[in-house]
Amino acid sequence: MKSDITKKALEMSKEQKAISVAEFFEKNRHLLGYNTLQKALLTIVREGVDNSLDACEHAGILPDIFVQVEDLGDNIYKVTIEDNGPGIKKENVPYVFGKLLFGSKFMKLAQTRGQQGIGISGAVLYSQLTTGKPTKIYSKIGDGNVHIFELGINIEKNEPDVLYHETLPGNGHGVRLEIYAKGKYVRGKQSIEEYLKQTAIMNPHAQITFIDPDGNEIIYERVIETLPSLPKEIKPHPYGIELGYLMRLLSRTKSKSLLSFLMKEFSRVGEKTAKEILARASLSPDDAPSSLTRIEAERLLNAMQSISIPAPPTDCLSPVGEEAIKEGLKKELTPEFVVAISRKPKVYRGFPFLVEVGIAYGGNIQLEVAKIYRYANKVPLLYEQGACALTKAFQEVDWKRYGIKQSSNGFPEAPMIVSINFASVWVPYTSESKEAISHYEEIIKEVKLALQDAARSLQRYLSKVHKAKASQERKSKFIRYIGEIATSLSILTSKPKEEIEKNLNLLVAKFVKDYSKEIAEMQDKDYREHIMSDKDEVSKEKKEDLEITLESNKESKDVEFEIESLIDDIKVKISQKKLSDYGEKQ
Repeated sequence: MKSDITKKALEMSKEQKAISVAEFFEKNRHLLGYNTLQKALLTIVREGVDNSLDACEHAGILPDIFVQVEDLGDNIYKVTIEDNGPGIKKENVPYVFGKLLFGSKFMKLAQTRGQQGIGISGAVLYSQLTTGKPTKIYSKIGDGNVHIFELGINIEKNEPDVLYHETLPGNGHGVRLEIYAKGKYVRGKQSIEEYLKQTAIMNPHAQITFIDPDGNEIIYERVIETLPSLPKEIKPHPYGIELGYLMRLLSRTKSKSLLSFLMKEFSRVGEKTAKEILARASLSPDDAPSSLTRIEAERLLNAMQSISIPAPPTDCLSPVGEEAIKEGLKKELTPEFVVAISRKPKVYRGFPFLVEVGIAYGGNIQLEVAKIYRYANKVPLLYEQGACALTKAFQEVDWKRYGIKQSSNGFPEAPMIVSINFASVWVPYTSESKEAISHYEEIIKEVKLALQDAARSLQRYLSKVHKAKASQERKSKFIRYIGEIATSLSILTSKPKEEIEKNLNLLVAKFVKDYSKEIAEMQDKDYREHIMSDKDEVSKEKKEDLEITLESNKESKDVEFEIESLIDDIKVKISQKKLSDYGEKQ
């Protein structure tokens, strides 16, 4: 007779079943960024625009992207996104938009905006869940046809549910997406407009046209006519893998020997390095990879990670570039001064990454406390700012050392916007919604170094502006008395007052330095010195800070001394003239 516990176990086992990934995210849509109506609408636009940018760049096409958000009432919106990319062949359209985790980016070690194959299909899933309406897709691949689909997602199977398909004649290439979803349209912070503005800054090669629910058109103009370098795919680096992944590679590789396996499946492993790894792991180069036991695989992994192997290649990255960042910041923010820094690539967990920083100061930026624009592979991160490694690095910089006040939360008290772009083949997001970067020590260090490098350039500029202001104040004080002095000298010398006044102005111009030309040049050009090595960076930074302070103090004293000397000379000449006139009368 079965016990009560046994019966209960059998009853519970009947309820246990597998669910599809679509069913999981249907119940946990907040993980994809659909936790509020405002964020949901933004997430749909972001996923569509990011896909369009990636598609255009990989096809070598300068992106022209159209975005429209229409208010249909009752918090229902129609979002239209259209691009001039290469299009999607008709066989793949249903799977790209109607199957979660379908794509080419997840296992690809090359810099891309998307990583998981969830983004745009997650938007279709949210649309279906909140409105019940199918998503409409138009795709043209340049073959003289346009393929039109209306589809949804079969939640239980995680498969596309094609409701309508038609092929019509149509020229050109690109994709148009029409999606209906429940949302909330807002302006200002964390809005679609803010996302597109920040996207335009870090993607100055793209032209984006946006029509808001009120019918207002905003065009984010293209200012760079060249595409960023196309990233190349690389193999995984031995320092960045774990035992389970290595065992999976061993079981599925087509290589017949361990020597061939190491050379073909990993980055920076040549024949000499592969033989050294196998010798240290006490394994034969001729052994079949699939024959290794777990213990042997663990020995192989330890050997791989214990010898010196060069860092992975960095051509898998596609940086924005200093000039492009500066042009993007100038176009959208119209600052008084801008500087951009692109650091050399580094490695964490075997993955190459680099950090790019831009600082836009003054001009049309009317802020009391600085703002930070965070990016991951050129994609703006608008939420979860406090949880992000980029924010942490930003707050840890001692901005006071660069002549900028700093609030208690670490943010500079200055009219400036700082952009930070983290570029990598694998971005360590804190969640599937891709809003914040995890706190890796290597990442925080690199971001801080880039920010400090840019801050030094800003400090040089602000130092010049400060000296120019002080010089102008001294000049204005002296000019205030030129008329009176010229009148007195005219009486004493019998020379025209206008001529004396002109000469006095020339003397002031000679002895009081005019910084306007230097400031204009700094606004147009970046005068920063590139640091040669990381180990000298802190000491060199302190030395440069001290030199700037000493130079400012010395020049200030020199100007004051010269002006005082000039006034003393005039006083002496007046006295000499009075004595001379008195002698002649006697």
